[in-house]
Amino acid sequence: MLNSKSDSYAAAGVDITAGYRAVELMKKHIARTVIPGADSGIGGFGGLFVPDIAGMKKPVLVSGTDGVGTKIRLAILMDRHDTVGIDCVAMCVNDVVCCGAKPLFFLDYIACGKNVPERVAEIVGGVAEGCVRAGCALIGGETAEHPGLMPENDYDLAGFTVGLADADEMVDNSAVRAGDAVIGLRSSGVHSNGFSLVRRVFDVERRDLTARVDELGMSLGECLLTPTRIYVKPVLGLMKTVRVKGVSHITGGGFYENIPRVLPDGLTARIERAAVPVPPIFDLIAKAGNIPERDMFNTFNMGIGMSLIVGKDEADRAAEALRAAGEEPVMLGEIVRGDDRVIVC
Repeated sequence: MLNSKSDSYAAAGVDITAGYRAVELMKKHIARTVIPGADSGIGGFGGLFVPDIAGMKKPVLVSGTDGVGTKIRLAILMDRHDTVGIDCVAMCVNDVVCCGAKPLFFLDYIACGKNVPERVAEIVGGVAEGCVRAGCALIGGETAEHPGLMPENDYDLAGFTVGLADADEMVDNSAVRAGDAVIGLRSSGVHSNGFSLVRRVFDVERRDLTARVDELGMSLGECLLTPTRIYVKPVLGLMKTVRVKGVSHITGGGFYENIPRVLPDGLTARIERAAVPVPPIFDLIAKAGNIPERDMFNTFNMGIGMSLIVGKDEADRAAEALRAAGEEPVMLGEIVRGDDRVIVC
């Protein structure tokens, strides 16, 4: 590797030696994510993982892919790159856990105008932290310089995860019934959705993102960069305690788009508006953009990052188990008959 150098390629804007330096810097982060089944080596052509399927009747691989979206613009403006990697992992693993799959491994992809090894390592450090929180291994990735296509200071981050579940134990919507309880898990803030709207209403390109905002108890930039919560461990733990009938990751589209994805036809989730613990950041967004509440609930998570459907008779036990796992569960409402799909009242 040390003898690999191309002055001609460097003159075109691609410094391959910077890539090697970035790999060396990120190795310590990747080492934190090694779990049984993962090969801790890096630099080959493929990431390896040997899944443990002992005791499973019908193993099923479940995959999920996503990116961080335009939240990255906030990271660039703040010159802080250690949290967006957590977001990237969260957006993927929170999806696959909805059907009861345990994330096994993760791979990332970073496209940048110029490869700054220290910045790339900082980004990957966040990815590794997300993997640790999700209990999965970071087994590979790719960093690509795109001179002429992206400005030097710009980058984008995406990734994917693969999880494992037993087909007989996967969560689908077949067991959801009228009368079931809807439980919410609190978000850490805006998470990674709706940032095109957020950036517009706050005019972030011309705003001092480091100034303290009293309502938030911190600066706007710090609040908006708060990473997406990862719910893998408490959700999988709950599935061992009670029968979870449906799980929704509340991402883009908010309540109105995501909760119906786990509801059979003819059923509606009736959400008690007063039960939703709306963080101050959403009040500020609504006020700054003059955004109706209906649109807010159809765009953002509004303080609930994950919703769970359980039988009414198991709701208290589910809440107790979630509290024991460090969550603050919220009794959001119930499933009723109807074709509205979601009612926030």
